[in-house]
Formats: sequence, structure tokens, C-alpha cells
Amino acid sequence: MQWLESLLIIGGVSLDIFATMECQGSVVAKIEKKGLAFISCLVCIWQLTAFSAGSFLASFFLQSEEIAEKEQSIGNGIAVIIYVGLGIHLIMKAVRNEKINEHREESFNRKSIWNGMVGVGGYTLLAGIAFGFAESGRLFCMTAIVILSVLAVIAGTYTGYHYGFAPRRKAYGIGGVLLWIAGIESLTAVLRQIF
Repeated sequence: MQWLESLLIIGGVSLDIFATMECQGSVVAKIEKKGLAFISCLVCIWQLTAFSAGSFLASFFLQSEEIAEKEQSIGNGIAVIIYVGLGIHLIMKAVRNEKINEHREESFNRKSIWNGMVGVGGYTLLAGIAFGFAESGRLFCMTAIVILSVLAVIAGTYTGYHYGFAPRRKAYGIGGVLLWIAGIESLTAVLRQIF
């Protein structure tokens, strides 16, 4: 897996973090810098844990079954299905346009943020499984996860604070498209292996 494809996938998942934090930013009276730093750290740890768990599961499966090169193509095919499926889910979230009960809060609603991050962690777990099957560079991916997660938390919060939560649909849509592009790129790599 190439670095650009890895960035597309991690960027697509990070846009879901962006949308979650955008909703939080739209309701806070004032953005607390310490609270935002704390949330950024928690999101990074959560994302790294979910990615590592997914990558470990895929690596464990590949090693325990002594998968041959032909079966490695099957693993890459599973990765493609995961990327396309995650892209479809984000596009559905963009189209669904869930209503948000917008009311002013004094500080971040950590329970609401945590609920959103649990869902994003599921996507990251699946992405980690896909990365594990594709046997991509973990160090590069983990570095990208840290950087893009922090950027998504901060940018999402300030975007929501200044523009409300309406732009989140665009974030979901763009994230879905990024995952589809990565899925198509992975599919062409699988087809090259087969033929």
C-alpha cells in the first residue's frame, strides 16, 4: 500500500472525527483550550488503540494460517471491501442529515464526544484490519493518525463554533469519496497481483 493511499484512508476516517467535533463546536459558549487539548489526546489514544487492534487482528490471521501469496490477494480484496463499505457508510450519513438538538452549552459534552468517537473507533478498527491485510507501513500510518486526528478535532471544533453544524454533511461526503478512491486504488493493486 502506498503512502498516498494510506493518507486517503486515514483522512477519510478523520473527517468523521471532524464532523463529530463540528457538532460539539457549534453548541459551546466558549472553546476551552485545555479541554480541547485533553479531547485531542484522548482521540489520538483511542484512534491509535483501535488501529493497532485491527492491524494486530489481521496480522495474527495472516501469520496463523500461513497464507500463501494467492490468499494474500484475498486479504487485499477484503481490505477493498472494507474501504468501500466505510465510504458507503459515510455517504449515507451525509445523505441522512440527522437532526441535532442545538442548544448552547458552557463546555464540551464529553459523553456526546465519547459516543461519537466510539463509532469512529469502529471505523478505525476496520481500517486497521484492512491495513493489516494490505501489510502497509504501521509507523507511517500511526504518525498520520496522530496528526490528522489532532487536526480534525481542532478544525472541526472551530468550524462548528464559527459556522454551526451544517457543513458536517460535506465532511461526511468528502470522507466517503476519499475512502472510495482508496478502495479503487487498492482494487487495481489486487487486480495487478492476480493478473
